[in-house]
Amino acid sequence: MSSPLLDSGEKITPWYKQFWPWFLLSLLFSSIIVSSTFAVLSIRTADGMVVQEDYYEHGKAINMVFAKQERARELNLSAELRLDPLTSDIVIDLAGDTHPDTLYLDFIFPTEDDRDQSFVLEHVRDGRYVTQGPDNMRYRWYIQLQPEQQEADWRLVGEATFPNENSVALLPGGRPDSE
Repeated sequence: MSSPLLDSGEKITPWYKQFWPWFLLSLLFSSIIVSSTFAVLSIRTADGMVVQEDYYEHGKAINMVFAKQERARELNLSAELRLDPLTSDIVIDLAGDTHPDTLYLDFIFPTEDDRDQSFVLEHVRDGRYVTQGPDNMRYRWYIQLQPEQQEADWRLVGEATFPNENSVALLPGGRPDSE
């Protein structure tokens, strides 16, 4: 059985021996495989940002945070955090009306709660607190500083991207107003 001829005299090859049908089918199958992979990953991976507790209790906790920040304002508190890139020391200079013996510092990763880190800083002199930090700190972090681990009287907050920033201001109400 011979292949049919075109008007120009060329043979017509069957569809399965041509490039374009296989190329188009490969695009279709690759999109099916990729979308199936993402569907499986989205089902098996937990979303750490979803709050699964009582929303009323969560709202009360937000009001407590505002009260802590207001108390820090009343005490005229502010702090400057520095992370030494060579020694990984965390140095905080606290300015204000109070200087507790220890401070609790929390680095909160915005999207993955299992990457959060907590540190205890010891008062060394004149409002300066020091502790050993993590090696090779990277990415963006929310920062909280308070005098006690639980039930703190006041709280200072800030935001930083490491290793780019030399010093970070920790203030009662979060980031300073942009000028």
